[in-house]
Amino acid sequence: MLLTVSINPQVSRCDSREQRDCCTFKVQNATASGPAWHLPPYASLWAIESGENPGWVGWWVICGDLPTDYVSAQTIKHPREAMRALADRWAPAAERMARGEAPEDFSLGQPEDWPTLAPLLASRAALLQDFAADDAMWEGE
Repeated sequence: MLLTVSINPQVSRCDSREQRDCCTFKVQNATASGPAWHLPPYASLWAIESGENPGWVGWWVICGDLPTDYVSAQTIKHPREAMRALADRWAPAAERMARGEAPEDFSLGQPEDWPTLAPLLASRAALLQDFAADDAMWEGE
């Protein structure tokens, strides 16, 4: 399945739950009805319906004041797990970028920008880990 995620240029951040167009998803044969988790105005995590298995989550997408990224929902069944998986991918990527090495499984910026981007990515990874570990962030789940 082709998954392309882009940020709506008219909206710099998600300011409310009702402002669901913060992230615009261009997904072939898939849909998203709203965020599975959000912390307005900073971040939202979306469950994207599988094109191959309608009614099932196929992808988890995060966007906001952090890199827009996604993970497969094949083995990740809850948004909290998806958040941990993204943080677990970003932390070592930030370390690699700080050493001037490319991240292993995704791209972020240009090599000349990595010294600036690495600490930002590391801080976002740490925040996601904290959010995933904080039961109060998941009340009602």
